[in-house]
Order: sequence, then C-alpha cells, then structure tokens
Amino acid sequence: MIDTFIATLNPMVTMFLFVFIGFLVSKCNVAPKNTGIVLSKVENYIFMPAQVFVTFMTYCTVESLTANYRFTLFSILCIAISLLMGYPLSCLLCRDGKNRGIYRYALVFANYGYLGNSVVPQILGQEYLYPYLLFTLPINLTAYLWGMGQMMPAGAKKSNPLKRLLNPVIIGMLAGAVVGLTGIGKFLPFFVEETLNDLSACMGPVAMILTGFIIGGYDWKELLQDKKVYVMTFLRLTVLPAVLVAVVYFLGGDHRVLTMVLIAFGAALGMNTVIFTAAYGGDTKPGASMAMISHVGAVITVPLMYALLTQLTGG
Repeated sequence: MIDTFIATLNPMVTMFLFVFIGFLVSKCNVAPKNTGIVLSKVENYIFMPAQVFVTFMTYCTVESLTANYRFTLFSILCIAISLLMGYPLSCLLCRDGKNRGIYRYALVFANYGYLGNSVVPQILGQEYLYPYLLFTLPINLTAYLWGMGQMMPAGAKKSNPLKRLLNPVIIGMLAGAVVGLTGIGKFLPFFVEETLNDLSACMGPVAMILTGFIIGGYDWKELLQDKKVYVMTFLRLTVLPAVLVAVVYFLGGDHRVLTMVLIAFGAALGMNTVIFTAAYGGDTKPGASMAMISHVGAVITVPLMYALLTQLTGG
C-alpha cells in the first residue's frame, strides 16, 4: 500500500509543482497580466485538442469502441448520481442562493480534463488515456450542456448550449475518431505526427501553470478565509468520489474503471469556475479559493484513496 501511495504521489506532486511555478510567475510579475487569458486559449485551442486527436487517432477502432463501451455507461451513472447529490448539497452550502450555481458545478465536476488527462497515463499507462477519454465524454457533454449555465449570474445572456459543444476539444476528438476508424492516420507525414505528439505533451504542464497563474492573481490569504470552501473541498476530494467508487464497485466495475472514477471525480477543482464566471461578470473568488485549496489537498487525497482502492481490489 505504501508503494502504491508513493507511486501515485509522485505525479500529483509534479502537477502541484507546475501549479506552484505558475503561482510564483504571477506573484513575481514575471509575465504580463493577460498571460492567463493567452495560456487558456492556447490550452483550449491547441494543446488539449492535439492530445485528444492523437489519442483517438491511435486507439479508436471499431474493436476498441466495442471493448470499452462500459466506461461510458459507468460515466453516465456517475454523472447522474453527482447531479442528484450536487443539488441538495449546494442548497445547504449556499442557503442565501448567492453563488449557488458555482458550488453546484464544483460539486458535480472535478478537474477531470486538464488534471485527469495528465495523471491517468502516469498511473495506468498511456494506453489507458483513450478509455479515460471515453469515460469522460459524458462528463464533457454534461459540463457544456448544463454546467456552464450554472456559473452564469442571474440576468446574464445565456448562449445556446448546443453551440458550446462545437468547441476545439470535441472537434479534435471527433476528427481523431474519424482518422482512427478509417485508418488514414498511417498516411500522415512523420513530421505532422511528431508535431502533434509534442503539442500533446505540453497539455498537462501548461494547464497546471495556468491554474497557478490564475490563483496567483488573488490575495491568497483572502482565499483561505471562506469556511464553506473547506467543507466543499472535503466533499469534492473525499466524500463524493468515495460514494461513486463504492457504487461502481458493487456494480462490478474493475480496477481500471474504479481508478477512472476516482480520478475524474476526486481530482482537484478546475479553473472553469473562475474562467467562465469571469466571462459573464460573476464572482470569481469562490472558484479561485476552491481551486487553490483543493489542489493542495488533492496531492494527498488522490494518492491515499488510490492506495486504499488498490488494496481493496487487489489491482
């Protein structure tokens, strides 16, 4: 169990160090103030689409879709349970209704994308990134169709949720699936494939530096003062993933599925509660506070829960 904990701790500490680097860059004014906006666009328009395109191009075949469909089914179940838990818990945490949508989003979604996509290959192996992306596909769809609307303040003009699905990550996934299913990827020039691989490798480090940079734009002492955030973080990192892992375990999920559930729903909170809330003029401080505290806590909770999970399943 100790060996498993240490092995999982290493990638989590690595990710946290990237967050800390971004935090220092922000606090020391090494980069201009709009760096967070630039990095966010580079992540969403280049690095992450490249990663999902390469993964689907490499692993997406009729056989692999047939073999891995259960990951998507378990994901749909987990999302449904998360939504059922998120509504009453957000009402308890925000009795006055202020920022309730932000808390609701945070209770349903962890950093399944940037952090999850980086950690899964390091824990399970690169070949498991494709099943993990299939697992997170329903989560992605729910986040764009329902989640984004939760972070818009009252009175904000809400965009068509279907239009939000036409984003670079989903397009990259679909394009990679087409290339993988048709087999035309083998005709890509070597330099194109190498470029895509190098862009894909940038996704994790840049995403974590971006997280640290955005957090660094706030007074970190103020971010530590909201007591509700600690309750929220405890639920996000321990209670919610434990419930979901238990349900999937009793339904016959194997070690790989349980690991994906743990990482997708037990990771730290991502920056969507800051980035999308800011885009509509909402209060960004709760999201920044959750992101900072949960990223520190996840360094311990994810390796510890994964070690317990491995002990339980013998994985």
